[in-house]
Amino acid sequence: MASSNFVDYVKIFLRSGNGGAGSAHFLRTKLNPRGGPDGGDGGRGGHIIVRGNSQLWTLLHLKYTKHLMAENGTGGSGALKKGAEGGDIVIEVPLGTVVKDAETGEQESEITFHGEEKIVMRGGRGGLGNDHFKSATNQAPKYAQPGEEGIEGWKIFELKILADVGLVGFPNAGKSTLLSVLSAAKPEIADYPFTTLRPNLGIVAYREGLSFVMADIPGIIEGASEGKGLGLRFLRHIERNSVLLFMIPADSKDIRKEYTVLLNELKQYNPELLDKNRVLAITKCDMLDAEMTGLMKKELPKVPSVFISSHTQQGLTQLKDLLWKSLNG
Repeated sequence: MASSNFVDYVKIFLRSGNGGAGSAHFLRTKLNPRGGPDGGDGGRGGHIIVRGNSQLWTLLHLKYTKHLMAENGTGGSGALKKGAEGGDIVIEVPLGTVVKDAETGEQESEITFHGEEKIVMRGGRGGLGNDHFKSATNQAPKYAQPGEEGIEGWKIFELKILADVGLVGFPNAGKSTLLSVLSAAKPEIADYPFTTLRPNLGIVAYREGLSFVMADIPGIIEGASEGKGLGLRFLRHIERNSVLLFMIPADSKDIRKEYTVLLNELKQYNPELLDKNRVLAITKCDMLDAEMTGLMKKELPKVPSVFISSHTQQGLTQLKDLLWKSLNG
């Protein structure tokens, strides 16, 4: 069964705090019964802030959160005392999260590294106390500013997986098996379509202690860019990958055609994806002999390619070399 713990989309109603009102206070003491204005400023309302957390891999912790509201600032008081600021709401999110306006779909914020903070909604400014409005012609202003209202609205939080290499292929191309062999990741593997219903990340060890991150993402079907199958949910996650590793099994009826279909789905979704470096891996090659491999090489698309078998480890070192070169070339 697919895990329901991977959540990559949530919609939340957010409201920042109102600013506190400025004070229209006057100094009154026994020694100074007719003192001047001494009203303090109001405190600002609380911000809504998003913060990157590298320990989070999903938006699951926000799945059942529908409303988040920051505190209002408090009003100013006499003796130029400023009101307290409203408490901020800090929303921790995994790296690769974007925040969009729910009405327009416009992207407003993007979190890509640990500890990065972005203010999604600013709290209202506190009003100025009457001390700010005294002048030579008005030495006793009896008014102060009200606090500024906060901002409210629905926001969409959308996770796009951050990985160096994204695996692209139809269901059962061998993506999950490859990830399990190259890294310590343990994705669900079975011989039926769409075993992978959520992205899996694995760290692939390379030479001399180097490494890179690989993402096994649900397989494409023809029409994915139109929302068929896992469609758009899948395609969103490969936008952040530096290199795309296309995986096509050796027993495919037409490797070139399958590659073209995969490429077309990416183009339909976002033409910029075609600017990324590509590597082609022909999988399940333990069933091929040298003669068959030679014939197939002549028919492959003109892209760096390698014949591999996750079960026999054939070509895996060459594959890692190709990927590292693509990442750092």
